[in-house]
Amino acid sequence: MKIAVASEGEEVSMHFGHCEGFWIFDVENEEIKNSTFLPNPGHRPGFLPEFLKDKGVDCIISGGMGTSAIELFNSYGIDVITGAEGNVTEVAEKYINGTLISSNSPCEKHEHHH
Repeated sequence: MKIAVASEGEEVSMHFGHCEGFWIFDVENEEIKNSTFLPNPGHRPGFLPEFLKDKGVDCIISGGMGTSAIELFNSYGIDVITGAEGNVTEVAEKYINGTLISSNSPCEKHEHHH
């Protein structure tokens, strides 16, 4: 299984499409075997779900994500977890052991604070 976590450094990003990148965790037997950082190739409508699908991702975790991205991930059979926060590795471990709960609430606003 591969888990992708939208991130800003070592923390979960609140804005999926505009995150710094994705930590990809390779999981075997409910244990993280490897992790790599994949820089965000850029935000374009519909691009990131297909990009991550092509990387073999089975689950995407983010603080926030828009409805269309959630629907695209779901159409590819990729599990979507929103409302996550904190350290990316700890969040991935919570998902693996079944204690990470999705808020299931998409972002409706695109306000960005820089």
